[in-house]
Amino acid sequence: MILIQYLTYAAVLIAFAAMFAKAWRYIKAPTHFRWELYPVPHEKGRAEYGGSYLEELDWWSKPRHTDKVKEIMEMLSEILFLKGVFHHNRRVWISSFPFHFGMYLCIGWLLLLLLGGIMQINGLEPAPQNGFFAGAVHYLTVFCGYAGLILSGLGAAGLLQWRVFDKEQRRFNSPAEYINLMFFVIVVGITLYSHFTLDAGFAFLRGFVQSLITFSPPVIPGTMFTAEIIAVSLLIMYIPLTRMSHFVAKYFLYHSVRWNDEPNERGSKIEKNIIELLKQKVAWQGPHIQTGKPWTDVVKEMTDEQK
Repeated sequence: MILIQYLTYAAVLIAFAAMFAKAWRYIKAPTHFRWELYPVPHEKGRAEYGGSYLEELDWWSKPRHTDKVKEIMEMLSEILFLKGVFHHNRRVWISSFPFHFGMYLCIGWLLLLLLGGIMQINGLEPAPQNGFFAGAVHYLTVFCGYAGLILSGLGAAGLLQWRVFDKEQRRFNSPAEYINLMFFVIVVGITLYSHFTLDAGFAFLRGFVQSLITFSPPVIPGTMFTAEIIAVSLLIMYIPLTRMSHFVAKYFLYHSVRWNDEPNERGSKIEKNIIELLKQKVAWQGPHIQTGKPWTDVVKEMTDEQK
């Protein structure tokens, strides 16, 4: 049974390492071509009508005022409720929203199990008879666990059905899209069956999390519980290695591309990055441009020709 613990440790480490590697790759990526699409939510007093600080006369000589609260609220509406999908593809949102919201609840469920394990180590079992806080942790764990699993399972099944039966969408699907969603449905099915039959209140699962903290042998109530631990561990490890971890890219997409309206001023970091990029050599194979030359030379030649 200790091997199951090793698998869980490895899954968590691999998941965090993969997410860090993705984030680091985006951080170190070259300067992005900005969309400069409005409205930008952090534009204080102008976001409602799609305005910009560029409206100001001599804007470069005036301080910029941003609204971080408005930006955070816009981020939350997109993260929690998939606002963009709701407005642009309601049919997909019907399944995508419960899938994503269910995963958020499942993350909360795992964190509550961790909290419950820490409480048990300190002699306080999460149970209604042990006071308000212990009772709240118990009921929240049960709610987040079952609601998260059911919602994410139904959402994954709905998205799988959409990808299979929608003729237009099938043209854009790769085998990985089907595998990812089927994997989710299978893991949710195993986990729900395990707890319906062996561990309705998640007591054994909380004990397993406690054993991970204390490095002690876990109590395994049955074969289905073992299958659940293996399946959930593999899913935790698998998600960051696939496109399902697009939440990492989405953060940089919004802040570095979609909402980035930082002006390119003399001596700024943006200017330095662009200068470094212009030193790279052209690798295009088209006949309209010479390869092997730095972009600075190409831009200069094109400018001279226009003169």
